[in-house]
Amino acid sequence: MTIKVGDRLPDGVLSESTEFDSATQCAMPPKEVKVSEAVKGKRIVIFGLPGAYTPTCSAKHVPSYRDNLDKLKAKGVDEVWCVAVNDGFVMAHWGRDEKALGKIRFLGDGSGTWTKALGLELDLSARGMGLRMQRFSMLVEDGVVKKLNVEAPGKFEVSGAETMLAQL
Repeated sequence: MTIKVGDRLPDGVLSESTEFDSATQCAMPPKEVKVSEAVKGKRIVIFGLPGAYTPTCSAKHVPSYRDNLDKLKAKGVDEVWCVAVNDGFVMAHWGRDEKALGKIRFLGDGSGTWTKALGLELDLSARGMGLRMQRFSMLVEDGVVKKLNVEAPGKFEVSGAETMLAQL
């Protein structure tokens, strides 16, 4: 069943790495982020996407949030999360490459467990990508979904930062 406005986010564990080894420039081992604890008392915009380094995700989705971060914060958003079915190492490198790490939280759902709990999984096995996350955005206040924008397959029309700003 797909999450909807008014629902509490399902608990889950995501992974996040924000530090890099100075010698190798490899991301340090990710830390666990317990969703229920991380959202407590906060107003958070979460956007999910099919995968790190994929064309629309890199060229449009992340830049829309990176470039509008100050406007979102001015409207009372505490944090912005980017979540994908990738591991925390990949998410860290992608966040750094997008010049958004430390501004947006890049959180990995490596096994897709939280994605499935949201009911937002997307099977891209036919394209060699396996289980992924649908493209969406949501506003969450103290763990409760207040706004939810799920894209039609292959589209990028309602989940960008511009739509979220208009909804705040």
